[in-house]
Amino acid sequence: MFIGNVEILTPLALAPMAGDTDLAFRTICRRLGAGYTVTEMVSAQALCYQDKKTLPLLELGEGESPAAVQLFGCKEDAMERGAAKAAECSGAAVIDVNMGCPMPKICNNGEGSGLARDPEKAARVAAAVVRGAEGRPVTVKIRLGCDRGHLNYLELAKRLEGAGVSAIAIHGRTTVQKYSGRADWNPIREVKEALSIPIIANGDVFSPKDAVDIVKRTGADMVMIGRGALGNPWLFQQCAAALRGEPIPKRPPLAQRVDVAVEQIEMAARQKGERVACLQARRQYVLYLKGIPYAGYYKEKLCRVETMEQVYEITKGIKRDLKDPEESEA
Repeated sequence: MFIGNVEILTPLALAPMAGDTDLAFRTICRRLGAGYTVTEMVSAQALCYQDKKTLPLLELGEGESPAAVQLFGCKEDAMERGAAKAAECSGAAVIDVNMGCPMPKICNNGEGSGLARDPEKAARVAAAVVRGAEGRPVTVKIRLGCDRGHLNYLELAKRLEGAGVSAIAIHGRTTVQKYSGRADWNPIREVKEALSIPIIANGDVFSPKDAVDIVKRTGADMVMIGRGALGNPWLFQQCAAALRGEPIPKRPPLAQRVDVAVEQIEMAARQKGERVACLQARRQYVLYLKGIPYAGYYKEKLCRVETMEQVYEITKGIKRDLKDPEESEA
């Protein structure tokens, strides 16, 4: 498929997730089958001020193409200038606009899904990003609406298409839901049938079957995977095979999976420093142990990790003491 003039060879995207989809994790997901990646959301306002903590978020990995930088904000001028800065500094093929973040600290400022409450203003902001993107295609990520009583996804999507957006990703939940309940995929089909630009379906893709089902249900051009990939980047390999109608590959043994977890932390340490990487590892590494029996002891140790040396020692213990039921069945 194409987003504007940018070709996506594998119709599987890694969703942008603040605190999770950093350069290290995107690199691993890319290697394991993600055809398209999006950075964590970046403040357009901070880019305008050239904030030193914000600029590293724009960094893409070697060979991370095609990829998008995701911006958030609600002021047209800042979003236009932020898009130009992101295009200049990152080399990203696509600029994405966050109109889907449900977190109150974002929404209450009129940003994220707070911006999407006003489709007319949202379209003006999208048009400003298109102007600032220097010819790069612009995409937008949205939700269904504020709540079940205020579902404005179709009006919003039509206005965004009219503003020059090249593709829209839709998470099948409302702002109020955040990540609770089940995603509703039916509205995604409604948007797909009403618009001519590509539609990316997002929400509750946790298995290869989910990837196949969401495409069948929505007719979407691409599948976006978020929480399902955390601690399980092999999901991209499995979903790619399922979409091609091929046998689903098994995940590697637990010992190899935790090696990938360590690799992720090592890459993060090189980019952010050991202290920050280890703080993030307290959450990220634990997710690699999801579903592993008797892993509680090591999860507790990981939640207190402060150095890479501790990460290595804990990994030795995991390899020695823990077994994955999937391997026993094989």
